[in-house]
Amino acid sequence: MNGQSVLSPKKQHRLFASVVIIDGLNNYTSPPTLYSLLLSLLDMPELNISGDRLVLIEGTPARVKYKDIFDLKGFYESLYWWLSEQGWKDAIDGDQFVDHFETYYGERISLNGMKEIWIQWRLFKKPPQAPFIGYYLDLDWHIIGLENTEVIRGGHKIKTNKGEMEITIRAFLDKQYQKEFQKQSILKDIEKLFTNRVYKKELEMRKKELYQEVYVLQNFLKQWFKLKRYMPYEEVKSFYPSTAYPSHLKEG
Repeated sequence: MNGQSVLSPKKQHRLFASVVIIDGLNNYTSPPTLYSLLLSLLDMPELNISGDRLVLIEGTPARVKYKDIFDLKGFYESLYWWLSEQGWKDAIDGDQFVDHFETYYGERISLNGMKEIWIQWRLFKKPPQAPFIGYYLDLDWHIIGLENTEVIRGGHKIKTNKGEMEITIRAFLDKQYQKEFQKQSILKDIEKLFTNRVYKKELEMRKKELYQEVYVLQNFLKQWFKLKRYMPYEEVKSFYPSTAYPSHLKEG
């Protein structure tokens, strides 16, 4: 994808669409080109957030990469339900359509049947006791060389997938209170004073809180994919069972 977030300072359209591309002998049109074409043709709701309202959280983008055997459907469902449990909702529809995390899906199928997939999730959370602040989370998936495979577990043959996945996480803090200052010209002059002095401590605390959210998410992803982690405490077994089968781990 082109790397732009729907939460970027520029006005972006929200896309809920699926694009499938068969790679053959004819000319190939890349997903970003089709993505831009669909944006220009479809009438969709928008997120229009001014650039100075959004603060990219330090430490992001964060990335998790895995290359081995895993069940894509199982991972998709586990991550969706985990994020929902953590209070994340659709970035545009909110409570109305909480299952619309996915704003873009693009798929390229090569001649040998392998798939390359692009997925975008856009999420929002209202932090507790913070009426003038919002949290946004961008998850960009990129999967390459995805193919069907089988593994033996407990004497049973399991149909699953094999490929390489990278998930990029970006987190933004939205200073929503700026909307109120912009409504009246007399308040515009004191907005910077409010940000730099009155609300500074609150903003710094919320930035750390959102960074912690990213850290916990990153840890969940690594745990699901059974990647090495260094935890300062004994970890509780996840409620969401992993269907990743890294080759360096023995069956069990």
